[in-house]
Amino acid sequence: MIEYTEGIYTFYVYILTNKNRTVLYTGVTNNLKLRLQQHESRLNPNSFTARYNVHFLIYYEKFGWIQLAIEREKEIKNLSREKKLNLIMEVNPNIEFWNGSFK
Repeated sequence: MIEYTEGIYTFYVYILTNKNRTVLYTGVTNNLKLRLQQHESRLNPNSFTARYNVHFLIYYEKFGWIQLAIEREKEIKNLSREKKLNLIMEVNPNIEFWNGSFK
């Protein structure tokens, strides 16, 4: 996990995958535990994450400012799949599911 500690609030940029680890989804939230529950429950059945069954947490970064979190989310979204996987494997080499850490 990478952590930036300025600010008084906490925001997360996160990457999710599906069971077979074939899809990557990047998002930003101020409540990672709740957001993971929403993805898992398929709150919006027409969403990308619901259609591709994407709800397994494999990476996250923590921020104190929403502007930095949004900027980082955009950076990650613009990375190639290979670069995203390299980023993930720096902190999660086996691409394990971390959902249990937030339940």
